[in-house]
Formats: sequence, structure tokens, C-alpha cells
Amino acid sequence: MANAKGRWLKVDLDGGVEDATLLILEWLGEQGVGAFIRVDAERLRDGQPAWTFAASGGPLAGGMRADGASVAECMGRALIQLREAGLAVPY
Repeated sequence: MANAKGRWLKVDLDGGVEDATLLILEWLGEQGVGAFIRVDAERLRDGQPAWTFAASGGPLAGGMRADGASVAECMGRALIQLREAGLAVPY
């Protein structure tokens, strides 16, 4: 996802977000946000970004989706979007 200046958002791939993913999902549920993360074997086989995070409801005005080649990339992108939507995810 690009920001207003057309640059790609920076994702922290070394921050250990994959270790906190289930805690983040649980926290989102407590905020009234339905969310999931999944891996698509077909996209993985085709060399495409296979991980998808999706969320909707609660304080999110609309649904959101983030994709990545790894759990870390996917969740890093998701956290950026969640924070831009006004959710102060405690990670």
C-alpha cells in the first residue's frame, strides 16, 4: 500500500510481530473487530504473497486487508493500516 506521496510504507520485518500475532488478534476481538490471518497454498505455490490479514467491524469504518510474503510482512502492513485507521494496537 502506498502513502500519499506514492512511496511504499516501511514494514519492520525484524520486529517479531509474528510472535505477537495471536495476541493482536485477541486484542482486536476485545475491541469489537473481527479479524483473521490465513495462508493461501495456491498463491504460495505460484510465488505470490500467500499471507492475508483481514479485519472489519468495531471502530473500523470499513473492512481492511493486508497481504505479504511472510507472516511478519503481512502483519507489519496490517499494523500500519490499523494505526492509520485510528486503532492504537498495543504492539
